[in-house]
Amino acid sequence: MSLVQSVVRAIKILEVFDEVNKELSIKEISAKLELNKSTVHALLKTLKEHGYITQNEQTADYSLGWKLYERGNLLLSQLSLKEVSSRHLDALNRATNETVHLVKRLDQEAIYIDKINGNNTLVIYSRIGKKVPLHCSAVGKVLVAYLPKDSLTELLEGYEFIQATENSIQSHTDYMTELAKVKKQGYAVDDEENEYGIICFAMPIYDHKYDVVAAVSVSSPKSNFTKEKENEYLKLLKVCADSISEELGANLSTKES
Repeated sequence: MSLVQSVVRAIKILEVFDEVNKELSIKEISAKLELNKSTVHALLKTLKEHGYITQNEQTADYSLGWKLYERGNLLLSQLSLKEVSSRHLDALNRATNETVHLVKRLDQEAIYIDKINGNNTLVIYSRIGKKVPLHCSAVGKVLVAYLPKDSLTELLEGYEFIQATENSIQSHTDYMTELAKVKKQGYAVDDEENEYGIICFAMPIYDHKYDVVAAVSVSSPKSNFTKEKENEYLKLLKVCADSISEELGANLSTKES
């Protein structure tokens, strides 16, 4: 498989910084990588624009940007979250015989970070590492519903309500109404909004600061779903979500009081 040269060079620029070389000039970077200054300058400009490189205003030298810290912490939080959540997801999966998911938000999308297939459910759409829209998934709704007003406004600026099915939410107004409902009842529903034939329920996972850091969901075929199953699954889902939250440091009894 051929590699994209510009991407390889950009990665090498990031890797040239270390504990000793915390700040470097274009000349130094060019010399270390044996690249001409114009090429290095173009790459640095792009990396700086996206926050992966920062520039000292006084010396004009470059160093690693905070975006790398953000991405690294996201990875660490995902790994620890998966470790904490594993046995609770397994218990939910065994209790329902349905497919369960663990999902985090990544900018204007949600991303599956864990999945256990159920005996009763063939959920074609989802897989670990795949992204899912925020507006037509139960997990996406949960991850957005509890955001502060300013953060929510910023997140939805320019958001496109693309239809996955004919049941998908299509407007900002309808989405805001749905988010208010989710926040009030404490869970979200995706009733064939993201994948035909599948109904999904999701609840929030809190950290020690009571911020919603993830969502857990259970998906079932719509064809054999009943109101009794809904009530049962919501109870089991709450036990799972609350158990994970408490292991992450959330004192939910204090929060609810």
